[in-house]
Amino acid sequence: MFHLVSGLMAFYICWRLVWPASMAPGLKVAITLMLILVSQHHLITRQFGSMASPEIPGWMLMVLGWAYGTILITSCLFLVIDLVGILAYPAAKSVGATLLDSSSGLRPGVAIAIMLLVGVGVWRAVRVPDVRSIEITLPQLPAAFDGYRLVQLTDLHASRLLQRPWMAAVVAKANALQPDLMLLTGDMVDGSVADRIDDVAPLRELRAPDGVFAIPGNHEYYSDYRPWIAHFESLGLKVLRNEHVRISQGDAAITLAGITDPAAARFGMSVPDIDTALAGVPPDTTVILMSHRPSGAEKHARAGASLQLSGHTHGGQIAGLHWVTQWANQGFVSGLYTVGTMQLYVSNGAGLWNGLPIRLGRPAEITEITLRAARTDNAGD
Repeated sequence: MFHLVSGLMAFYICWRLVWPASMAPGLKVAITLMLILVSQHHLITRQFGSMASPEIPGWMLMVLGWAYGTILITSCLFLVIDLVGILAYPAAKSVGATLLDSSSGLRPGVAIAIMLLVGVGVWRAVRVPDVRSIEITLPQLPAAFDGYRLVQLTDLHASRLLQRPWMAAVVAKANALQPDLMLLTGDMVDGSVADRIDDVAPLRELRAPDGVFAIPGNHEYYSDYRPWIAHFESLGLKVLRNEHVRISQGDAAITLAGITDPAAARFGMSVPDIDTALAGVPPDTTVILMSHRPSGAEKHARAGASLQLSGHTHGGQIAGLHWVTQWANQGFVSGLYTVGTMQLYVSNGAGLWNGLPIRLGRPAEITEITLRAARTDNAGD
């Protein structure tokens, strides 16, 4: 379906922009073939590795991402204008004609603006992310944990696009925050252990007094799951798979739990099981749950989670198109949500899949979370 939709986007651009244009027939054919090839580059480049991780140079992934992103945004823009023209033909006729007619002098300018915009989006996708700091109040949080700090890293997606120098810079920024607990919520890699072993080596340097914990995301299952879990453990990451650990501060304690990803079902492995993950946890305990996907939040809240930390959505990557991602993830896409008695934080992620390396209005992040205990009625008296 993905490749079909990509091809339809290319054909739509050809129909609306290329074929009506005043140019030599041979040039029209050449541009049409180029657009079709770019729209199908995921199908082509997977021959050099996999769709999740084509083993081609990073600069080539950026160029292909820029070209594909230009097709995506151009087709969406012109589709919106066409729909406006259909729904409000008399009022929108002049707008549609100005932007879409083959005789329009604005058309080349619009095309150049889109290409420049997508170029900025590619740059923002591959730069080292900034830190986003937030505070989250949890009603049952023990007073001893008031001010407790977590760093969440998610969707690192180590690949030929985001290699060792990028990963080392992310690790350095995360460590500089000096959190109490370091959490990696899935999609850390694209590709096999042999292909990515050098790129993920900096993860060994992650430090936090109460430990560095991780869970698998869907891309771990696409990329040699079992060898990767063993390798993560060798790097000092404790991978939680439908299980929990106790984190103590003096006599007080909270629970950290982690579940697997639904992609496990495709590979005959353990699917997410919140009941198993929280088995034996007292009902009045503050539970921080790592779940790669935000979906399932309502079930997790009913099971007793106090705070769910997720990624997977990349924040939608492109403002406006993020609504599609939001729809596909039960209404969750970026930021803090209240789900029943639970707080859900969905990080935009530090990296992203190399097949669409674009961020526009949905910036990457390293997330610093400070936990706050709820104030009592006599607090401050």
